[in-house]
Amino acid sequence: METKIRPVDTASLFQSDEDQLFLIRDAIASGEPHYIAHAIGVVARARGLSALERETGIKRQTLNKALSTKGNPTLETLLPVLAALNLRLDVRELQPA
Repeated sequence: METKIRPVDTASLFQSDEDQLFLIRDAIASGEPHYIAHAIGVVARARGLSALERETGIKRQTLNKALSTKGNPTLETLLPVLAALNLRLDVRELQPA
């Protein structure tokens, strides 16, 4: 019997604000750009891409591409998306080791 593997959208696993924030913080802490884009995409799908499209004016197809595991969103895309998700970038000085 052949095993079939189906893709799963993990957005359904991140329904609470706390879980979503944890995911994005973990992605940022990793320093991995594609993970960061993907994590923001998971949160965007969990909250609803249609609403995000309406609020940002960015087409759903562009959002899906930019916020995927292969995505590389520009700041022009990222900043309105974060604002629509009620999030913002925060820069802090690194503590010396």
